Amino acid sequence: MILVYVFLCGPLLIIITTAFDSGNIMSFPPKGFSLQWFSNAFHSRTFMTTLGISFKVAVISTLIAMLIGIPVAYALSRNNYRGKAALQSIFLSPIIVPGVVLGFAFFRFLTLKLQLDVFTSLLIGHVIIVIPYIIRVVGSSLENLDFSIEDAAVSLGATKLKAFFLVILPNVTSGVIAAFMLAFINSFNNVPVSLFLTGPGVSTLPISMMSYVEYNYDPTISALSVILMVMTVLIMFVVEKTLGISNFAK
Repeated sequence: MILVYVFLCGPLLIIITTAFDSGNIMSFPPKGFSLQWFSNAFHSRTFMTTLGISFKVAVISTLIAMLIGIPVAYALSRNNYRGKAALQSIFLSPIIVPGVVLGFAFFRFLTLKLQLDVFTSLLIGHVIIVIPYIIRVVGSSLENLDFSIEDAAVSLGATKLKAFFLVILPNVTSGVIAAFMLAFINSFNNVPVSLFLTGPGVSTLPISMMSYVEYNYDPTISALSVILMVMTVLIMFVVEKTLGISNFAK
């Protein structure tokens, strides 16, 4: 068990400690304490611009994917019909197909064939790759739900749509929260698809970090990684609290 924790937490601890290193080359153990690499990260126009693009793409693609994925998860869990297995396979295929293959396919179709602009292609690509996470997580919550409560609401006069929003969704709030977080994180941190769909003036933070590491070996990337870890924790906390309060209000 101790070895498991070492392998899981060891790399993170190294990144965190090297982020505060005073040396000009990333090394472990650190030679001293310094905050200069955090300053470099915050004052880098490239990193801050791509951070904004990554955040924008992740939020928009996750929200669009949830508008598609939640109804699909409901339809797959609630009804049995011919072609259900095929439909499920189609929506979950982005998890199975290698990311590099997906990225190249999106590039050929969205960028070269349809000639969409870089941001639109990137957004569509991210929507497609995060939909399966929403379907799987929300679908798992729906599988444990007794749909007789929805039938009871309909029998009492509620429409199917109203019963869905007032009866079904409040009972799978935890699944919706988990799906949002998982989809957002996977979109924000995606590399294979973004690598093919980014272009001049429109790039994501992971791609910028990869480009930086090719020519620099200072702890700036470690500092930026720490910033991203803190941001991820804060986003998860805010989303959970916000949706939790909304559910309580209902």
